[in-house]
Amino acid sequence: MITVKSMRCFVAAALCLGGLATIGRAEDLWALANRNKDVLRIATLFTAQDVRDRLSTDEGIDSAMDWCRKTGVTHAFIETFRDGYTAERKALEHARDRFAEAGFDVSGCVTPTAFGKASTGWKVVSCYTNTETQQRIQEIHEYTASIFDEIMIDDFLFTDCQCDECQEARGAQSWEECRCDLMVRVSRDRILAPARAVNPNVKVIIKFPQWYDAFHERGYEVVRQTADYDRIWVGTETRDYDDPQWGGKVQYEAYFIMHWLGEIGGAKCGGGWFDPYGTHEDTYVEQARQTVLADAKEMLLFCYGSLLSGTGPANVARLRTEIPGLFELAALVRGKPLRGIAAPKPPNSKPRGEAYVYDFVGMLGLPLVPTATIRDDAKAAFLPIHAMKDPQLWTKLRTLLEAGAPVLVTDRLAERFTTSRSYDNLHVLKVGGDPKSLLQLSREELAPIRDKLLAPFGITFDAPNKVALYLIGDRCVVIENFNDEAITATLEFKEPVDARAVLVLPVDADVKFSCDGGRIAFTTIAPRTLVALTY
Repeated sequence: MITVKSMRCFVAAALCLGGLATIGRAEDLWALANRNKDVLRIATLFTAQDVRDRLSTDEGIDSAMDWCRKTGVTHAFIETFRDGYTAERKALEHARDRFAEAGFDVSGCVTPTAFGKASTGWKVVSCYTNTETQQRIQEIHEYTASIFDEIMIDDFLFTDCQCDECQEARGAQSWEECRCDLMVRVSRDRILAPARAVNPNVKVIIKFPQWYDAFHERGYEVVRQTADYDRIWVGTETRDYDDPQWGGKVQYEAYFIMHWLGEIGGAKCGGGWFDPYGTHEDTYVEQARQTVLADAKEMLLFCYGSLLSGTGPANVARLRTEIPGLFELAALVRGKPLRGIAAPKPPNSKPRGEAYVYDFVGMLGLPLVPTATIRDDAKAAFLPIHAMKDPQLWTKLRTLLEAGAPVLVTDRLAERFTTSRSYDNLHVLKVGGDPKSLLQLSREELAPIRDKLLAPFGITFDAPNKVALYLIGDRCVVIENFNDEAITATLEFKEPVDARAVLVLPVDADVKFSCDGGRIAFTTIAPRTLVALTY
């Protein structure tokens, strides 16, 4: 029996992949972060209001830099505009220079909210059909490009307006088509070209929100915009599932969207961005783990001002204890291919009652491989109604089935089948238009689903619901227990293996397992705990 419990020295002695040491002082965490920023960089954002209220004096800048060092932050994004307010040039340039002189990487940011003509929908965003709105967004980015060589655009670069101007401009297009075309034009003509004219060296990042199933409805066009922008970032906010304001998102969503956009963006995909709203310590650090587990090169803690109050200080204190392990996790997954069940989400595909079903399926212990394309050579596949976006769906599905690959489809997709031929390797997942109901499936109900879908990979997995499984490279497995109670689990291979734990988060979590031949039996995985094994 192998036991991992309450042993900080174990982290330093047995779990270290790169000689990482237990952190005792802020300077040590700052030094560790700088040594590892090529593996994982940690960033934070100072909003335009933070610039005004917290970075307009040297004392405020000193306090901010002290907080960053204690948190392992080596990259500061300093914002020029948010909610109708433009930060003063003198304050922006002084803060930029102070941070750079202190050894921080420094970038700019824009949050396009509360300016120009308001949308008829969400009032904080704008009507981009309107010429004055377009002129103002251009001025904001010209101003920002005159100060910074890199600019992040926070995830409000969308519209849901249906005013008379928009109605006339839409013509015979659908709202989705109209808005996507509009926001691509605005990006090219009013953001990218003007910013580059002001500063030929500027790099502009578009940050996509976490609501990937509704991107196209509000004008986010991930294929064309990823091609146009220099880089992309990903919203990986998940928060407390039961929170009345922010809830309803499961932790796996951060992993799914980070990997999905990572495949679309390739080398352009930078990092994931999450916040403290509607979280407590467990769910806050789970955002970080899922972001890093999905091979993000950077994680951004939004935002400095918010992390100083409410749940922020407790969340950050907990995160600081996990940062050394997060560097190890980043090194463990970097550049390694995923193995598992292909889970294609074609860009601009409609959820049709199965919104974010991928996130809930990932909570069932099915190791998904997020992708934008349906491939007919996958070893196993999960296809929800989103697959209807692919005009070659039925040909690809037939090829998969005739090759013997197990395919799990949702009941809503199964209703669209055009053939009555039966396949033993075709399995239907009963979602009933309510993906959240999948969290109610029992261990016994999950067993046959997992057995069929994992068979091509020579493994079986037994665990309760809300325990995620990740197959990293050829010889690494990660299991994360999202439950509020300890669980047991079994992972069995066809061939004998010699498994060892290389990382446990949190570092004092109780994890016990034995390895006998090809069978790894966990007698305990503590609540809210991640364990990584190599074999």
